[in-house]
Amino acid sequence: MASEIQTRVLRKITWRIVPFIMLLYFVAFIDRVNIGFASLTMNKDIGLSPAVYGFGAGIFFWGYFLFEVPSNIILHKVGARIWIARVMITWGLVSAAMAFVQGTTSFYVLRFLLGVAEAGFFPGIILYLSYWFPARQRAAVTALFMAAAPLSTVLGSPISGALLEMDGHLGFKGWQWLFVLEALPAVVLGFVVLGFLTDRPEKAKWLAEDERRWLVETMNAETTSKAATA
Repeated sequence: MASEIQTRVLRKITWRIVPFIMLLYFVAFIDRVNIGFASLTMNKDIGLSPAVYGFGAGIFFWGYFLFEVPSNIILHKVGARIWIARVMITWGLVSAAMAFVQGTTSFYVLRFLLGVAEAGFFPGIILYLSYWFPARQRAAVTALFMAAAPLSTVLGSPISGALLEMDGHLGFKGWQWLFVLEALPAVVLGFVVLGFLTDRPEKAKWLAEDERRWLVETMNAETTSKAATA
């Protein structure tokens, strides 16, 4: 009986959570790397030298590194639903603002802020998965989630290339359209997160009562076991 309910619950939470967080990571990865496509024309338009561009592209990781741990601490306190939504909405807005970069200073500032905005997203999702999946299944689920990164390269590259072809449309450069239109899904999905993600198994109304009880008891037993061996 335990094996049957385990199979049923794991199947339900996998189909409910994993495809959605893969979509979120897909969008995040596109927003992180689209600077490379934009640079094909942006650098010349706003006068960025290769050295300035290289430094600005890398400064993203400074913001990400500095705010990664604080972001995860806040997620644990306020809940994944609210915090992941905040992450996505703010990084989408900052990424869209990249369309209005005027020169070196604004380029540096916005790249740093993008790192700050996105900080904690990846480890936050990993933490979120630890609330839902027993340790034995977590590695496989994490691998599925991370598959969104290569998918974003395969599918996102043609999209970014096509957006660059919008050069001159409505008076905007192609790289400006790229930043705005690729940032839009992050903002929209941020609001979707608020209604779709469930913070903890205890609140999962989409699970039957016996399924929810099994999952809560299993995850609590795992947490107790870890605390006892620490």
